Amino acid sequence: MTVLNRFLLKQPKHTIFQTLRTFSSSYSTSSPQSIKSDGQNVQWVFLGCPGVGKGTYASRLSKLVGVPHIATGDLVRDELSSKGPLSQQLAEIVNQGKLVSDEFIINLLSQRLQAGEAKGESGFILDGFPRTIRQAEILEGVTNIDLVINLKLREEALLAKCLGRRTCSQCGGNYNVACIDFKADDKNPAMYMPPLLPPEECASKLITRSDDTEQVVKERLRIYNEKSRPVEEFYRSRGKLLEFDLPGGIPESWTKLLQVLNLDDHEDKRSAAA
Repeated sequence: MTVLNRFLLKQPKHTIFQTLRTFSSSYSTSSPQSIKSDGQNVQWVFLGCPGVGKGTYASRLSKLVGVPHIATGDLVRDELSSKGPLSQQLAEIVNQGKLVSDEFIINLLSQRLQAGEAKGESGFILDGFPRTIRQAEILEGVTNIDLVINLKLREEALLAKCLGRRTCSQCGGNYNVACIDFKADDKNPAMYMPPLLPPEECASKLITRSDDTEQVVKERLRIYNEKSRPVEEFYRSRGKLLEFDLPGGIPESWTKLLQVLNLDDHEDKRSAAA
């Protein structure tokens, strides 16, 4: 906690983005004011249900704007694999689909920020923190978050995505074998998300996360709705929340998210033109 406070208090008080106004619940009906970035000191947060794709989009944006992507889920998994004194207790919590305590998360985040400070990192995109009002209040007390991006996806698609997640045990690559194809109805538009299949050399080495079972995933979603939905309102009331409904797979959603943020992915355009 002390490390977290010391690091964050060193961040500049001005923001590199102009003030963001309150957004509506969909990118299609509202867009933010012009967002400008010099690629330094970005302080963003990604919110969204487990499995919605926070890590994918946060990682891409971190590379685009030149700041580290800090995922508390990765910090937890690193701690689990370390076989340290708390790893067994942490494993029981994760495997039951419960949220890790504020104290534990803050301690892991503090260590990560301290390591980044030593390497000269400036700014961050947080993924998986804050998850509770208490965490949001702690974060607000020590730094000025510029923007909070809330990714949204219908629950049936979330469940399918989580159950379809796979990791290559050899190279560590992340894939998804689920093919999501929903027809339009009275409440929702049509949605198609193709599977993200592995290359041939990884196909026989895929493993599933131990906590990606239907029971655990549903419990994670229930806890999120109970504990984390108030965090959305916390930032909405401060005019910092951008709610973005994912319209489909990564190519379609990434392009539209960049449009909302008024950002250009020049590398992506070069790849498409090649």
